[in-house]
Amino acid sequence: YWNLNWKYYRTISSIGCSWFWKQRSMSDIPYKGTVLLLDDDKFLLDMYTAKFNAAGYAIEACLSGKIALTTLRNGLKPAVILFDITMPELDGLSFLKTLSDEGLAPDALKIALSNRDNETEKTEALKLGTARYIIKASMIPSEVVGAVEEVLARNKSQ
Repeated sequence: YWNLNWKYYRTISSIGCSWFWKQRSMSDIPYKGTVLLLDDDKFLLDMYTAKFNAAGYAIEACLSGKIALTTLRNGLKPAVILFDITMPELDGLSFLKTLSDEGLAPDALKIALSNRDNETEKTEALKLGTARYIIKASMIPSEVVGAVEEVLARNKSQ
């Protein structure tokens, strides 16, 4: 349950996920849902977090697949899971497989982010339930937000 009078802000700690809340002002954009953001690059996490927060999304940002899985096992129900494919410990494809095997976040849209335009990875990600595969270098962060909103809108209309 989210109190819509409060805006959710994220910071990333050295051990994974942390967050804080800030009172919403009347001029803030309405809350649009929660995005679980998973990337091993802290700079990118911070950048995407800022863009998604500005667009009205609550962000749960995690530096590893293991931390993201723990967050989901603890009850987070995101509308979208935006994840990097290439990560240490647990790569994006293994993360997706674990989501499926454990029945975690079955209703969340899964969107892959990758620096590589690899057809084999893309095909495998789509087989595992990814709604979209985005090449990071082809979009600036605000365009990634737009792409996520397009996938959400398309999913709602079906």
